[in-house]
Amino acid sequence: MATTFKNRNLLAVMGDEDTVTGLLLAGIGHVSEDHKRNFLTVDSKTRPEELERSFKEFTERQDIAILLINQHVADRIRPMVDKYEQAFPALLEIPSKDHPYDPSKDSVLKRVQKLFGE
Repeated sequence: MATTFKNRNLLAVMGDEDTVTGLLLAGIGHVSEDHKRNFLTVDSKTRPEELERSFKEFTERQDIAILLINQHVADRIRPMVDKYEQAFPALLEIPSKDHPYDPSKDSVLKRVQKLFGE
């Protein structure tokens, strides 16, 4: 089983410009030999189809361990995020500078609360 996850050594991020820039400055940026990036900068002009395509790509890649997504970005593709139940890559909804975190929207937190009967 360990060999299945040994290549998962990247973080991916889908977020606003400030979030992505900050994480890239922290060193998470990666561009593969076939020019696939592990990040997507999202703004108001980003189409839902592009968000869905990137989410699907990031969650299917075998080299990504964790996908960080701004909660307000996740809200734009909420049905897809809520359906995601895989352990890897782990999906974490994070706040952004202009959009505070709302625990009532977090699909992972909802599942944990359901497990504990809350």
